[in-house]
Amino acid sequence: PYQQRRNRRFNQSKKLLQLEKMAGERKAKPDLVSRDYTIHLAKRVHKTTFKAKTPRAIKQIKKFAQDAMGTKDVRIGTDVNKYVWAQGVRNPPKRIRVRLSRKRNEDEDAEEKLYTLVQLVEVSTFKGLQTENVDSA
Repeated sequence: PYQQRRNRRFNQSKKLLQLEKMAGERKAKPDLVSRDYTIHLAKRVHKTTFKAKTPRAIKQIKKFAQDAMGTKDVRIGTDVNKYVWAQGVRNPPKRIRVRLSRKRNEDEDAEEKLYTLVQLVEVSTFKGLQTENVDSA
């Protein structure tokens, strides 16, 4: 009986490992894609020292873009940078609407084939907005 219980536990853990491995395998993402996202910066810079708030917000935008698009190389547009820094170092905007575009790298010697470009999308209000796919035309 003890041996059976041990084997059962071993098989269960083996199945869990297989499931985790399957969950880790992702389908190939389409190469070039653009999506609009709303990033809630307030929750990402909460409990941050005043002088670190806006720099942290920029880092969080980069991190968000890396996670959403799956590229290490993230380039932030000047319009996004100006929008985030407009109210100073202590008071970044609560939310920001951005367009994340996965593009092909022009450098042949770059280690990554794709990079993500972050651009600002001007909106009057953030109410009811959702993630949207954008035609790259």
